[in-house]
Amino acid sequence: MKDMILEDTGTVHLEDLEPGMARHLTKTIGEREIQLFAEVSEDRNPIHLCDKAAGASIFGQRIAHGMLSASLFSAIIGERLPGHGTIYLGQNLRFKAPVRIGDTVTAEVRVADIDRAKKRVTLHCTAWVGDIAVIEGDALVLAPSRG
Repeated sequence: MKDMILEDTGTVHLEDLEPGMARHLTKTIGEREIQLFAEVSEDRNPIHLCDKAAGASIFGQRIAHGMLSASLFSAIIGERLPGHGTIYLGQNLRFKAPVRIGDTVTAEVRVADIDRAKKRVTLHCTAWVGDIAVIEGDALVLAPSRG
């Protein structure tokens, strides 16, 4: 399998995709991101917003919304791999560890399989904080094509 890491934005058309191609996005999840995500998503669970309530949780402190970190996959898929014109068909996620306020998350989307006849691409998605995998999953997309 080709291990190609691409960092820039732009579209990779179906005809140019190969298994193993990957792109990354790194973002620090701070207080501002959590507040904005709560507002946009309407998810105001106290574990994300209230120190006292979160302190009594299994995490002992506030944590970021899982879907906030997972949204980095959407950003990669829509902007980097495959990029503009990609249509999401599905996403499976497993949340493995919490993302805490101030953590820097690195998300990766890697091409796992390509069905060129149907223009469908299976992508492996992983997000890390340091060397700890916090989210794993896969996505199925329709990739943009030149033809």
